[in-house]
Amino acid sequence: MTARKYLILLAVAVFAACGDVCLARGMRDFGAVTAANWRWLLTALANAWVIGGIVLLILFFCTYLTALSWADLTYVLPATALSYILMAALGKIFLHENVTRAHWLGIALVTIGVGVVASGPSHTTPAHATTQGPNLHREVVLKTGTESQP
Repeated sequence: MTARKYLILLAVAVFAACGDVCLARGMRDFGAVTAANWRWLLTALANAWVIGGIVLLILFFCTYLTALSWADLTYVLPATALSYILMAALGKIFLHENVTRAHWLGIALVTIGVGVVASGPSHTTPAHATTQGPNLHREVVLKTGTESQP
């Protein structure tokens, strides 16, 4: 894998963690969502923390799509497990959440477990084709000399 791909995976983890922490901070300003105040939930969208969280999660989604364009889901998702550690640390530092030793142990076990899963190949080559993407049909036509109807 190239440095660019590692950077994209890091960006996925950072944007996810920071976006979730910003949303949590913004919703603390709003308070608990209940049957009595659900109508006011859209006013939470005016909170700067919620807006920041949404922007960061949009960036997460864009980088996540980028990563999925060159690697399998079963590789990308575990490879971004760093976000679990980052999210707990940010929650403790910025949201003053109580992250116990048991929480840290659980986060470490999950991260190690997904790290084992992510240690496999980043891309599965389909048995029926040598390339993927928009040129797949064209390559099949060129190899066989005939065009099949989809």
